[in-house]
Amino acid sequence: MDPYAGCLVPPHTRLNFENSSKHYCIATKFIDDKLLRTVNHMDGLKQVVLFSDGMDTRPYRLNWPSSTIIFDISPERVYQNAIEKLQDVGAKIPRSCLFLHVPLESSNIQEALHMKGFNGNRPSILAIQGLPLMTLASFKEILLTVSGMAMDGCLFLGELPAWLAETKIGTKSSTEKWMDNLFMSNGFKVNMVSYHKAAKSLGKALEVGDHKYILFVAEQLRFSDDQMETWKIESQRVEEDRKGEDFE
Repeated sequence: MDPYAGCLVPPHTRLNFENSSKHYCIATKFIDDKLLRTVNHMDGLKQVVLFSDGMDTRPYRLNWPSSTIIFDISPERVYQNAIEKLQDVGAKIPRSCLFLHVPLESSNIQEALHMKGFNGNRPSILAIQGLPLMTLASFKEILLTVSGMAMDGCLFLGELPAWLAETKIGTKSSTEKWMDNLFMSNGFKVNMVSYHKAAKSLGKALEVGDHKYILFVAEQLRFSDDQMETWKIESQRVEEDRKGEDFE
């Protein structure tokens, strides 16, 4: 249930909940639940990064635990238009949480996130749904950015347009192989999630048929850029201490 989405829809719009819309609803609920379960198991400061279309209501409608920082990465113009409408209907971030926006148009998204306070030495969870992806290359750039941000063990999940894989391969097994290769090259172990299994876990049913998106969950297997920098500094310190002891 989304109490805020209505303010983002033009008046008198007729909503159509056909099978494709059901897939989107199932994916949204799956991502919501995974985000909250993961964040609730984080100790201390909790970092959530959302790649969206600028109209994501998750920061407002989900019951985030205290000390959660939510970073929204989305198109600036769409975000500014949406935030005005959401504020007009009383949408608010939960108390003791923080919500920060980073324009998708930023020349260096990872650097912009750091300037907003994101810390790659702390656990985080990252999600993508609705982000306007025009080319496969644009998603590869996002995946490279996420790989640099997420420390080992962190999750990256969400929904991708199927045409990303269809530009390479068509069948389901081939798509899984394509996903494995793409994500593993950026340090992630990825699993494709069946929409039908996700629906069944929610007590829902989906009609058999093709849909235009890929639902996935990926786990980071290597260190973030911040972790690597911390490791280098610590290694240098240990080496300098060792040299000092040898000199004495």
